[in-house]
Amino acid sequence: MNVFVLCTGRSGSTTFHRACQHITNYTCSHELNTSEVGGARFAYPEDHIQIDNRLSWLLGRLDEAFGDRAFYVHLMRDEEMTAKSFDKRWAGRYSIIRAYSEGVLGRADQTEALCLDYCRTVNANISHFLRDKTRSMAFHLEKAPESFPTFWKEIGAGGDLGKALKEFEVRHNPSSGRAARAYSRFLRRMQRGFRGANGPAD
Repeated sequence: MNVFVLCTGRSGSTTFHRACQHITNYTCSHELNTSEVGGARFAYPEDHIQIDNRLSWLLGRLDEAFGDRAFYVHLMRDEEMTAKSFDKRWAGRYSIIRAYSEGVLGRADQTEALCLDYCRTVNANISHFLRDKTRSMAFHLEKAPESFPTFWKEIGAGGDLGKALKEFEVRHNPSSGRAARAYSRFLRRMQRGFRGANGPAD
């Protein structure tokens, strides 16, 4: 059986992946095949746990590829805390929050409210996708010590559950204010260039 962990990002996916490394009867990867297109994007091995926030943008294709044959986890963290974390992550060539802001919404501003809008949109999309799936569970990061053993049992995992649970005591992949400052500098350069090309603003 294949397992997919869907989330917004900044919600504990790295930690979840570390915990799943202690499962011995499944392979597990974090953001595998992200640059692939077509069928290769969904070419996962059997008995594999795939953790990837980008799959929330590809739910129709995921449904075509796996439908109700997989087990799905909706990994969530408090939305306001997740938005605050994203607000520190604007910089970077492959920033998903920049993709949402600039690519989807056509905006160039950086606000926590926009990050919260992204979180609510993605969580709503995942919830809608899971409405007809018979094997799924909501997993709240804040309740990981209670929820992960349930997940373990649901997928019939083997391995060291005790070591897996200890991963949730470690802070993995924390946000840094450096990313936010870098993006602010980038934004200012872009705005100066725009004014120079189009004359002063009215």
